[in-house]
Amino acid sequence: MTSPAAPAYTELTRHYLRLYRYDHLAAIVGWDRNAMMPPKGNEARAAAEAELHALIHRSRTDPRLAELIAAAEAEPLDEVERANLREIRRNWQDANALPESLVEAKSLAGARCEHAWRSQRPANDWPGFLENFREVVRLSREEARLLSEHTGLSRYDALMDRFEPGMRAVEIERIFGDVRGWLPDLIARVGEKQRAEPVIAPVGPFPVAAQRALSLAVMGMLGFDFEGGRLDESAHPFSGGVPEDVRLTTRYHEDDFTRALLGTIHETGHARYEQNLPRAWCGQPLGLARSYGIHESQSLSFEMQLARSRGFVGLLAPLLREHFGDQPAFDADNLYRLFTRVQPGYIRIAADEVTYPAHIILRFEIERALIEGEIEPEDIPALWNEKMQALLGLDTRGNHADGCLQDVHWTDGAFGYFPSYTLGAMYAAQWFAALRRARPELDAYIAQGDFAPVFGWLNDNIWSQASRWETPELVRRASGEALNPAYFRAHLEARYLGEG
Repeated sequence: MTSPAAPAYTELTRHYLRLYRYDHLAAIVGWDRNAMMPPKGNEARAAAEAELHALIHRSRTDPRLAELIAAAEAEPLDEVERANLREIRRNWQDANALPESLVEAKSLAGARCEHAWRSQRPANDWPGFLENFREVVRLSREEARLLSEHTGLSRYDALMDRFEPGMRAVEIERIFGDVRGWLPDLIARVGEKQRAEPVIAPVGPFPVAAQRALSLAVMGMLGFDFEGGRLDESAHPFSGGVPEDVRLTTRYHEDDFTRALLGTIHETGHARYEQNLPRAWCGQPLGLARSYGIHESQSLSFEMQLARSRGFVGLLAPLLREHFGDQPAFDADNLYRLFTRVQPGYIRIAADEVTYPAHIILRFEIERALIEGEIEPEDIPALWNEKMQALLGLDTRGNHADGCLQDVHWTDGAFGYFPSYTLGAMYAAQWFAALRRARPELDAYIAQGDFAPVFGWLNDNIWSQASRWETPELVRRASGEALNPAYFRAHLEARYLGEG
């Protein structure tokens, strides 16, 4: 992406390629901290990561970049280069809103909070967690204040804009408000319908070695390139790395194979997106995934739209018998009822796709109030219980491990991230509606194990586009219209109130 007729732009691309390589190292170091590092290494690792993030920030705020960006604006660039320059400018503006000292302090506080959380969550130790979390919140509020002053956005919007560029809390409130209006009735109607549809529960234990072998087999079936990535274990499943080296993690439970299996499928959706980003744009902001909501649309296209479909479940049935032995629960029809069972529960990552939005609404409402200074960290458990009671009828009083301690996101100050999950579910429903319009026979292909129509459409419309288009334009080009949450509701009603 260099041109002799555009020396300033060429210099910018060299600079951002260097930044990409730093980010590569940061991603692998972060993966190692979560998946491989021995516990006693945390303090040294936290300090090293903080130093690395400070170095990256110093490079992102290099004063020369302002002159280069201004000069590049006047150079003869093509459409793709101008899109890259747009993303470079955004990256530069975002970085210059924050001092290096804050970036370093937030990295250090987040690493400490996350590491302590790993033992505090199973111990149900909310008071202990608060000791580290208060500092994370303080630094996140300072970050939000500075970003707000720089952008003119509200403090929460300024944080959310880093995950979902252009999205605002008022729009999220409108979307989630609509969901709040119809979701409780849908949950009740589905519950009534499913009471007449008994499910045979799988009988464990399911050895970790067999679960891992199953996960790897399904990842292969879904096209994961093992020459460019790997699967490991961590306290909380995630995907990371870079397109050339994608790292996934999952977490196994010997009494329930579905959590690790569906979690692995979810992370594989993220991985396929990363592995198929255009290599010609690699190393440039243009070549990055468009947004967290678009990223979640890929994981949820895999986990919800595809893996919980009747056709895909039919393919899983013989694989389960192969890895765990035969049992009545592995009948394809029973498995489909199992994978589409709706039951309000405490744990977000174990939630079915009907109740899942309630978990995101709860977190969005709490984290927005927290960042805007309307509540304090000490208020979270009571608010969590109040909202869980209202949304799903569940009591979390005293149960912090399955309540406000269950997620890793807030430990490192990732406030503004949670709305991306439900936006991703809505995008995924919209993608599959467009896909089925283009390929009415799609479900027959899936049932035969032919995923080429799915992967081909996703590659053409999402993966290969990276950040060439801003999110609203990407959505319009892919599906023919702006984000339309009606597709999500229609999908849930068809799957859970129809015949499948």
